[in-house]
Amino acid sequence: MAIDVGKHKKKISDSKPSINLVPFIDILFTIMIFLVVTSNFSADVQTDDSDVTDGGSGKPNVTSVSGDSEYYVMPVANLHKVTVNGVDKSDTILNSAVGVQANVIDNGKITIKPGEIDITTPDGVSPDKAVQRPQL
Repeated sequence: MAIDVGKHKKKISDSKPSINLVPFIDILFTIMIFLVVTSNFSADVQTDDSDVTDGGSGKPNVTSVSGDSEYYVMPVANLHKVTVNGVDKSDTILNSAVGVQANVIDNGKITIKPGEIDITTPDGVSPDKAVQRPQL
């Protein structure tokens, strides 16, 4: 009795695999429900405002919180205009962000409007040194 191997190979190659996605979807939803039920959605709120802001001005006190960098990146959605002491410094914008000197953030006045930043520097800081193009 001879075995017809060619007929068996043709039968296997002609059959298409069928993948049942129903058990996969059931397992996926079960895992998703488990993660949602066991997740913690509470947020930690810091109550000591003296560490976060600088004397009620609403500006972050970056020199005591973020380190000792000379410039800090200030991202603003759709930023297209930066004015320093009335001088247009829009050429310093990179990816809707501008680098602002730490002294200007702490001692100057920064007004942020939609797509625009207006900066008034403290005495002795030129507009060229107050802002720079971020180096990301």
